[in-house]
Amino acid sequence: MTISTESLPTSQSMQDRIEAMFTRDKLTAGFLVVVLWLTVFFVMFAVRGFIAEKSVEVVCWIGAALLLIFNTSSIIAMIKHYGEDKAHIYAIDIRHLDAGH
Repeated sequence: MTISTESLPTSQSMQDRIEAMFTRDKLTAGFLVVVLWLTVFFVMFAVRGFIAEKSVEVVCWIGAALLLIFNTSSIIAMIKHYGEDKAHIYAIDIRHLDAGH
């Protein structure tokens, strides 16, 4: 079953709920990105003493940098997409949540 955006209610309370859910998702995503960065740096500094060769350490740092860049950019893209289509995405979620109560 396809639900078009036109069939979704757009009352002020619905808009408020959509904004609240979007804000919560943005904050959660931002928090998890910060946790990822801290975790990667912690691991890199924790294992640094066990890496015998400098070239292996450089490869590990490059891998860690790529991991952080790609994950951070994907979360930013996800938030941007959700922001552009939040009325559709969150209205469906709210309808499902309301139907379960």
